Amino acid sequence: MVTDNRPISPYTVYRPQLTSVMSFSHRISGILLSLGMVVVVLWVLALASGPEAFERINSLLATPIGLVAMLVWTFSLFYHLLNGIRHLLWDAGWLLDLRGAYASGWIVLIASVVMTAVVWGGLL
Repeated sequence: MVTDNRPISPYTVYRPQLTSVMSFSHRISGILLSLGMVVVVLWVLALASGPEAFERINSLLATPIGLVAMLVWTFSLFYHLLNGIRHLLWDAGWLLDLRGAYASGWIVLIASVVMTAVVWGGLL
């Protein structure tokens, strides 16, 4: 029997790269957006139910955990939007080289942080 010294899994050899991390993060941000939309629907239902229900959900969202969740949801919204535009550019055949993929990835990350800061800076 011949034994191979090949790795069993590629994860033992390869480091995560920006493009793979952003691909995974895009999926996670989509899940977070879906969960956040459940909260938005509950918020609208509370608004339609009357001032007591609306005040109750607003007080829950004003807790530290609620604020962090809304901050993460806001970042996820901008990240998913901008990364989706990046994918549309790739579909058009632009930025497919390694340099363009990394540059657009960093632009998406930085712009997502800046846009989130602008929204939350305006709210506070």
